Amino acid sequence: MLDTIILLAGAAERSVLRSLLQAHNPLLTVIAVETRDDLAALSLDQLARGRLVAFVTPEIVPASILARLGYGAFNFHPGPPSYPGWAPAHFALYDQVTEFGVTAHVMVEQVDAGPIIDVALFPIPAGISVLGLEGLAYAHLAHLFWRLSKWLVTNPEPPPTRPIKWGATKYSRRAYRAICDIPLDISKPELDRRIKVFGGNHFGIAPTINLHGIEFRAVSPQPR
Repeated sequence: MLDTIILLAGAAERSVLRSLLQAHNPLLTVIAVETRDDLAALSLDQLARGRLVAFVTPEIVPASILARLGYGAFNFHPGPPSYPGWAPAHFALYDQVTEFGVTAHVMVEQVDAGPIIDVALFPIPAGISVLGLEGLAYAHLAHLFWRLSKWLVTNPEPPPTRPIKWGATKYSRRAYRAICDIPLDISKPELDRRIKVFGGNHFGIAPTINLHGIEFRAVSPQPR
């Protein structure tokens, strides 16, 4: 029987999400973990009796762990299906799209590729920053988690999925670094666009120009 939830989340979320899950099922055991090493330390019995629920985690769960879970694994991704992978808010703002969202999906070996359970979409406010869009996505994702939480802890069957496909482009740290590699012949509008989105030095990566062996790193101008 389903009696264990393995909650893969950051320190800021674990206590709140644990309380929510246990409120729906007081007999539930919630094992909070944060890293792949934490997952690897779980026993075969814990995995067999458990369901993995991941919330805004950068960790990639190994296929060997997914295969041993008795009740599946589900991820809450802070981006819409059209932006699978890494840093979805950055790439969406760079693409100048007008809609963003969040996704709940079944976890499979490939990142952000499993069947989609539910999606919450919302319009992107004009002039919003990366951090602002990430904050909006986080709020929508928390609400999506709240809506699905009862099912995840009381029903051994997986939630029904929706016929929604993931986008063809899988965004990655490598793609993020590549877009921050600024060519010398870049136009001013394109440079402005990249610095606006990627100039915050998020993840320790900033737009960079290499000239005569010297590296120049650009950052967004600070408001006066």
